[in-house]
Amino acid sequence: MLGVLYAALGAFTFALNNVAMRRGVVTGSVLQGMALTVPIGGFSFLVMTIAFGQLGQLMVFPAVALAWLAGQGVLHFVLGRYCNYKSNQLMGVNLAAPVVQLQVAVAMMLAVAILHEKFTVLQVIGSALMLGGSFVTQTRSTKRRNNASMPLPSMPIVRLSAQREPAVPTPMPRPAFRPRILSGYLFALGAAMCYGASPLMAREAFLHAPGAGTAAAGCLAYAAATLFFSLILLKPGSWADIRGTSRENLPWFLSSAVLVAISQAFVYASLAIAPLMVVTPILQLSLVFRLFLSQLINRDYEIMNAAVLIGALTAVLGSMLVSIDTDELTALLDLPQPLADFLRYQLTGG
Repeated sequence: MLGVLYAALGAFTFALNNVAMRRGVVTGSVLQGMALTVPIGGFSFLVMTIAFGQLGQLMVFPAVALAWLAGQGVLHFVLGRYCNYKSNQLMGVNLAAPVVQLQVAVAMMLAVAILHEKFTVLQVIGSALMLGGSFVTQTRSTKRRNNASMPLPSMPIVRLSAQREPAVPTPMPRPAFRPRILSGYLFALGAAMCYGASPLMAREAFLHAPGAGTAAAGCLAYAAATLFFSLILLKPGSWADIRGTSRENLPWFLSSAVLVAISQAFVYASLAIAPLMVVTPILQLSLVFRLFLSQLINRDYEIMNAAVLIGALTAVLGSMLVSIDTDELTALLDLPQPLADFLRYQLTGG
């Protein structure tokens, strides 16, 4: 039960992190957000490593495990995070999240191709639902974008009364959000591929370092990500961009940095005491949490309609079907034997 609670808290804090970052990149840049989230995330894991008594383990990882952790850190915390934040900036969390959720299907396909794990008919159905859900969210976004493109007045409207009272400027209407679908979709797919490949790299690292602490592993992965991100700062203009972070955006970026570290800690804690097949479906609820939190915090910067809701729920259902063990699901639902045999039929894998 405690593992389920940790997984739910991880899903909620991860959703809140995405919504906070989305608010920051409305007027700020992705580079500004990453300049805070990457090093602060590394510092947070260092604190957890010390708190859990795993500081000594930082020096005992074999070279092969270190290489896998370094690659996983760069892929997940730098490349994947950049694509995720950029897609959120371009088309909002509500449209980007179902596409990023395809990471579950990507992870499954890589597990089948590389680790030769089984791939059943149920997982095919789940993958199809996830892919369909990610496309459904886009069906009405173009229409909304066209409506949002109506010209706005360039100057405040001034009303003069018959008694010649002082002119009272009417407040400017807030510019409507205009999603950039194609580029946002491409970055969201990039995030899905990075996030999907990341768990397999972490798993390879733990296979070469059995008994290693998860906090120490996360600390090493974040250290590699921070070092790699520091190379990006050598690009001309990067420091000027970061120093230009506004006071309005700074609290959103800082809260996102703390929340992403908390969410990852909850995920690690849930995996430590609960089976992967229990934790993974619960984590997919982050997509639902993101929808409600974005409406609460970022209502003026998101697209929300029936297509978004249907697509998001479809993607959540699909990700659950992909991650749940087929034998356990058919037994739980007590399905007729022919249907159960059909769903557990293995298309490939061991």
